[in-house]
Amino acid sequence: MGSLSISEQDIINALCVYISQKKQIKPQEVEVELMYDDRYGFSAEAFVDWRKQVLITANLIEAIRLWLNEYSNRDPYADIKLVLDDEEGIIALIN
Repeated sequence: MGSLSISEQDIINALCVYISQKKQIKPQEVEVELMYDDRYGFSAEAFVDWRKQVLITANLIEAIRLWLNEYSNRDPYADIKLVLDDEEGIIALIN
């Protein structure tokens, strides 16, 4: 299979599923905000019942792997690179 680009919204969806499985709640109960910082790189904040959880790059990659396996029938161990795109925001490139 060729390369794949995962949109910012799909990354957010993947994180919602990831958190919901860990906390045994519905994905709709999770709110996620993606972030990028020149010093710390990619991260996200997840909110469940007004509680905030900070997710680091490794968590984002783990969530994308889960999404690749369960929702796109792609190799979850493919090379995943997070990219900050001027027009599309934070995207993931899968090779």
